[in-house]
Amino acid sequence: MFTNRMGPLALLAAAVLVSGRALPIGAQEPAVADPVVDAIVEEGMERSQVYPLLQVLLDSVGPRLTGTPQKDASHEWLVRLYESWGMEARNEPYGTWKGWERGIAHVDLIEPRVATLDATLVGWSPGTEGPVEGPVVGLPAPGGPEALEQWRQAVGGAWVLGSFPEPTCRPPEQWLEFSDEQTVAGLATRRDSAIAQWERRLEATRQTQGSLDVWLEGAGAAGLLTSSWTGGYGVRRVFGTTTERLPVLSLSCEDYGLLHRLADHGQGPVLRVNAEARFTGEVPVFNTIATIPGSERPEEYILLSAHLDSWDGAQGATDNGTGTIVMVEAMRLLRAAYPHPKRTIIVGHWGSEEQGLNGSRAFAADHPDVVENLQALFNQDNGTGRIARVGMQGLADAGDHFRGWLAAAPDHLTDLEIEDPGTPGGGGSDYAAFTCAGAPAFGLWSESWDYGRYTWHTNLDTFDKVAVDNVRDNAILVAILTYMASEDPDRVGRQRVEPLPLDERTGQPMRWPQCRLPMRSWEAYDRR
Repeated sequence: MFTNRMGPLALLAAAVLVSGRALPIGAQEPAVADPVVDAIVEEGMERSQVYPLLQVLLDSVGPRLTGTPQKDASHEWLVRLYESWGMEARNEPYGTWKGWERGIAHVDLIEPRVATLDATLVGWSPGTEGPVEGPVVGLPAPGGPEALEQWRQAVGGAWVLGSFPEPTCRPPEQWLEFSDEQTVAGLATRRDSAIAQWERRLEATRQTQGSLDVWLEGAGAAGLLTSSWTGGYGVRRVFGTTTERLPVLSLSCEDYGLLHRLADHGQGPVLRVNAEARFTGEVPVFNTIATIPGSERPEEYILLSAHLDSWDGAQGATDNGTGTIVMVEAMRLLRAAYPHPKRTIIVGHWGSEEQGLNGSRAFAADHPDVVENLQALFNQDNGTGRIARVGMQGLADAGDHFRGWLAAAPDHLTDLEIEDPGTPGGGGSDYAAFTCAGAPAFGLWSESWDYGRYTWHTNLDTFDKVAVDNVRDNAILVAILTYMASEDPDRVGRQRVEPLPLDERTGQPMRWPQCRLPMRSWEAYDRR
């Protein structure tokens, strides 16, 4: 019997050789005429720090949920790092948050059989204060007030299933590939029916999906069980809660479905849960800011931008550890190859982006001089792929400037789409805290790498998903764009394109986004 002993990476390499295609290598590019660009490329290719920086941030520091010790540790690490490279750096407070520290979590099915389940506490959830056993119950069948009150009494001490149970956790494309049209159609019909039934049961609680956790807390439930499947094997989104006493757990699609079937068929599922977590009081929250002072036009600014915080279902690797390290490495390259820029270069590692761009909005509100005198902002957020698209945010002359800056970069870094004039960013990432004021702030968007399904806010956003060479190249590109924007003799204009195009969703003309105030406290987030 033939056994293939080649690992998946070896198989990939063999496939490349057989196809006759070579993977692109930056060293094969021709020399760049500009000596500063040349020095940036050489430093970035020959002495890249991307891998060791990522490894420390993701493996050692770990996820960086707002209000946690890991978030504070990431800020402190960045300040030490920048200072070791001879840059001014500080942690700038902008508010406070609920302090929270995660411990271990163990979730076991003990009836009708024994199994350890794939589950974790969601962010800011209270723990169980020791092992807690209780039955598993679903939402009530539709009925009147008496039925609702009877169910409310039944949830006391129970673990409540609070999410839609997917009928299959097999990715949809496999059903399309391996089954027939009749099977696929039947599955879709059954799922639609199950969703409608689920919505009726949720309606029977007189709650919404967003308010169910707080309501169950008042009902004395042992905890809330949730699942948010993304459509891939073994992957789910993990967010947070605002409950004070009710533990909220996220389960895999597979294990959540198991519990739901057992409960629905009256087979008496019972859980034993031991989940540790503690609140640590009101804690300060920060942005990390580092600066390379300008030598000729120090009152004008280039701003490198990436949010440092993450959800903590995994390591926060592609959202946004990769963007963070792109900006860290770009600053290192600039310090080495361009230590005396014409304009002041600032890097902002923002806090609490995931809760509403709070860190970047606070910085923009607290530093109107930077916003007013911003030459360019480069923001990187989404994933691990090469930078493939950038929009000019509806500014009339931004495209001409950007194309001029990009022309200085080696060819292997410039295969990206420039959306000119593009449309103003409405809030998808931290650039929006500046575009709302008309500043030239550019979102640098990466290739997909199935980001939306497998790593965005999921339990699989881990170090192994990072394409390190892409991150290295992105850092080199950002450093070159920063250098060229600093050297540009002209300011990027703020004339807005009018009228804006039609919104595809509404059919109405788009509107320029309004600047919003940041949430500087947990109370503001809890009341939102």
